[in-house]
Amino acid sequence: MIDKPMPRRGVVGRGGALPSLESLSGEPREWHASLPYTRLTDYGMDAADARELLWRTARDEEWVSVAAEIGHRQLVRANEAGASGTAATQLAAIRAGAAAINVAQIVINQDTARKRALYREFQDAVGRYAQLKGGIERVSLPYGDGVVEGWLILPPSAPSGAVAVWGGLSGWGAAYLAVGEALAARGLACLLAEGPGQGSTRLESHIYASENTLAGYRRFVDFLETDSRTSGLPVGIYGNSIGGMLAARVCAADTRVRACAVNCSPVAADLPDAVGPREQFLAFLGLADGGDHSSDLIRGLHFLPKRHRLRSPLLVLHGGADQLVTQQDAAAYLEAVRDIDAAELVHWPDGEHTLYNHSVERNEVVADWFREQLLRPGSLESLAG
Repeated sequence: MIDKPMPRRGVVGRGGALPSLESLSGEPREWHASLPYTRLTDYGMDAADARELLWRTARDEEWVSVAAEIGHRQLVRANEAGASGTAATQLAAIRAGAAAINVAQIVINQDTARKRALYREFQDAVGRYAQLKGGIERVSLPYGDGVVEGWLILPPSAPSGAVAVWGGLSGWGAAYLAVGEALAARGLACLLAEGPGQGSTRLESHIYASENTLAGYRRFVDFLETDSRTSGLPVGIYGNSIGGMLAARVCAADTRVRACAVNCSPVAADLPDAVGPREQFLAFLGLADGGDHSSDLIRGLHFLPKRHRLRSPLLVLHGGADQLVTQQDAAAYLEAVRDIDAAELVHWPDGEHTLYNHSVERNEVVADWFREQLLRPGSLESLAG
């Protein structure tokens, strides 16, 4: 028998519980609070990698360095698998490596050179995944003085509908690969969008979130309306966290949108007091500090149910354990729907923010709902009318 232990650093308790927040302080506590195990695996990290990251950072190793090291190790494994002809292992390792590199940059709140370099590396890894798997491609759309970007995922056969998906302050684009693949498995094209204030759109084109740049989110609807593979199809939009507020704003202003879903989203927000979330919000807005201008910009993004009316069917998701968005916030979206029979609120009593701990079921619920709404009889006729 050949003894070949798998290389992995850090002591992970033998089947034991993950480090608790109560046992941590300072930066490690902040990292673990914003990126728990459930969020790491939701974003595509390998389960063992996620445990290793949490255990090592609980012992005072730096989050960015550990996550990047884990990601690079997975990409080396992908190269070895590719050289030996095991494409399935190569694909899984690339995806796990990309996810680890993505979560490395998330804790860098400001747009530093290190954050940009890691996000480019993440995008490059996603590009490798896309090339190997097929059916996924990068999309860059001119907007203002730059471009808004995203990833288009196509089903194996001709799509029957299309959905644009975006995240919030720190999780964007290909972080939602599992969502896109759930939609594609149901015959729907999916555009994982990095809108103003998000992803490469922000880090490379320096396009930030504001009421004036909501048109940058609508560019993704433009693309789905005009691309030869999706033109003429009913289009839906799906936003997560703050992205849900933006999705509802776009839906209220754009009659082309046939269905809208929001996941654990507030209808209004304030600049947070905590340093980390505050820095993330300011980076989203493209501001160096939180002066009066920041309050004006944030108010311009709020969703006002009595003013921003929704004509399309609406799905609202909420988790009872969400520390950021209350059920009352989530239910406020229902007030904006012209036809209340077309609105649905799905609630998980133990659900965390954006339902990280119900990620598979959440993706299935959302993908099935969009399929039902976009393929229901009359969707194309109402679109044409």
